[in-house]
Amino acid sequence: MIATQLDTLNQEILNIIQQDFPLVERPFKAIAERLQITEAEVLDRMRSLKGEVIRQISAIFDTTSLGYKSSLVAAKVQPEHLAQAARIINQHPGVSHNYKRNHEYNLWFTIAIPPNSRLGLEKTVDLLGKLAEVDSLLLLPTLKLFKIGVQFDMTGKKSVAKTATNNKVKKKKTNQEPLTEKEIELIRALQKDLPLEPEPFVGLAQESGVSVEELLVYARIFIERGQMRRYAAVLYHRKAGFTANGMGVWQVEKEKQEEIGYQMASFQAVSHCYLRPTYPEWPYNIFTMVHGRSKEEVEDILEKISAETGISERFVLYSTEEYKKVRVSYFTLEIEAWENENS
Repeated sequence: MIATQLDTLNQEILNIIQQDFPLVERPFKAIAERLQITEAEVLDRMRSLKGEVIRQISAIFDTTSLGYKSSLVAAKVQPEHLAQAARIINQHPGVSHNYKRNHEYNLWFTIAIPPNSRLGLEKTVDLLGKLAEVDSLLLLPTLKLFKIGVQFDMTGKKSVAKTATNNKVKKKKTNQEPLTEKEIELIRALQKDLPLEPEPFVGLAQESGVSVEELLVYARIFIERGQMRRYAAVLYHRKAGFTANGMGVWQVEKEKQEEIGYQMASFQAVSHCYLRPTYPEWPYNIFTMVHGRSKEEVEDILEKISAETGISERFVLYSTEEYKKVRVSYFTLEIEAWENENS
């Protein structure tokens, strides 16, 4: 199934579950009432979309707020060794995304490390570089987050370059108490893929030893604290019709970084916008991920961003091969096992 085969109702359903999935006992009934159709029809339609357009429905947690350390990493690898290096790096359970991109630094991956890691972020990345025999690595953690949240407009009604009035990331609560064992257990449950059935939270609640009502209360608490960004569907963006994505990287003067970052984040087609460190061989400090229905659309959006901001020093990193793309699983034992085996 591709985006052009989606009827209007499917497009509306996909928009809702990406942006405003109901945290209620019968969420599909709530969606049905909003669209003036039956709960059974919503479920039937979503079952047909699952695995085709819908990748997963679950909590999307904020890595930093859970005590994890994370970073984007750029690696320079000999081309003939690239696939092997990617395979070795992918074995780390904290690596969620890994792509070949069109640059001298040709392997780009994201990694998240739990608070109880014996190695920590920097030592883990160094060890991965040695195991994968890369030529060099750039650690590119987030210094400031301007925007995060992939939400594809399936109806095509929104302008891809339309600027929004308020895109600033909500400030997280600081000095939070450490997570309790009960909260960690609920996070483990909420990060699981939601079953497509009338009362989908029942099984997750039973696994955690709480009622559905308590599970949903905690979900809202996690959102209020900033530990959960949202509860939503994640789509296979290529199958949803967004076949092109480019990571536009920009060279912005230090005194203009915050102003320009929020300005770039205001574009509808920009799903992620970050401030990251620079290096002598890497002068780009603002990263914008742009999704479009074609490479030409991506380039057009980046041209509009350049024209509006006055920033012309940029490069566009396109992914030419996907080696790994999964959701981060929090508070599991796999990373500890990897460290015991490799360190």
